[in-house]
Amino acid sequence: MLTLQYLPYNEYCDLSSDGKIRKLLGIVKTDSIVLMEGRLTAEEEAKLIEKTMEQITRSFKGIEICTIFPDKKNDPFFKKMKNDFYKLLLGNRVGVTVIGPATIVKEIKKDPNKIELLTKNSRRRK
Repeated sequence: MLTLQYLPYNEYCDLSSDGKIRKLLGIVKTDSIVLMEGRLTAEEEAKLIEKTMEQITRSFKGIEICTIFPDKKNDPFFKKMKNDFYKLLLGNRVGVTVIGPATIVKEIKKDPNKIELLTKNSRRRK
């Protein structure tokens, strides 16, 4: 069975970078795929990958991660200013991040507006 766990921004926004990483790895290690509102900073994402590599075992093969957020490159100047103001007030909650265990997630393909999550065949040999 495939389990998706939604992680709203307000559940992790007050956590330190290490706290966010511990929370995310804790969820992923239960063989759940995390749908996180918002995204990690580049430094947090690098640290998540680093911590994941340190914890690889026979049963935990690592993670697959993908973030999508609207492309705002072609927005008019005033719309960009408005979006920057909202980001300042509300935090980094624009976009969606998907993180899953490598034992379940085969590949994550992203497009600016969608994510395709390909899972591995879960049949177990007896």
